[in-house]
Amino acid sequence: MTQPYPKPTSEAVTRRMQRNPRTDTKPEMAVRSALHARGLRFRKHFPIRTADVLVRPDVVFTRSRLAVFIDGCFWHCCPEHGNIPRANKDYWRPKLDRNRNRDRIVTEALEGDGWRVVRAWEHESVDAVVDRVSAALAA
Repeated sequence: MTQPYPKPTSEAVTRRMQRNPRTDTKPEMAVRSALHARGLRFRKHFPIRTADVLVRPDVVFTRSRLAVFIDGCFWHCCPEHGNIPRANKDYWRPKLDRNRNRDRIVTEALEGDGWRVVRAWEHESVDAVVDRVSAALAA
């Protein structure tokens, strides 16, 4: 059952949350730029349909069947930087839990369909992420 949407704590918080981009975030664009600089060519937000889900990874290497996600620390509950806001905890905890559960389902569905998945956190160094992606492509 869907919980009712909570009353915003302030107009400023509402505006700030609405400004969060879904795609083309700074970490995502930095990783894409570094991948491109290494000569790697890819599709961005390319739709992949499995039996269970339709997903648009941040970076997709279609021939290698590799999907790359750059997950935000807040929205995807990073164990190092993720937190539950103090205001509206009854809303945020289930919301963020659903995000984590969706990530797990997406990864399992893609892997079950023969895709390899690389998930990176927004706080990871760009070089470390690109090295992991390069290693996955070479494997």
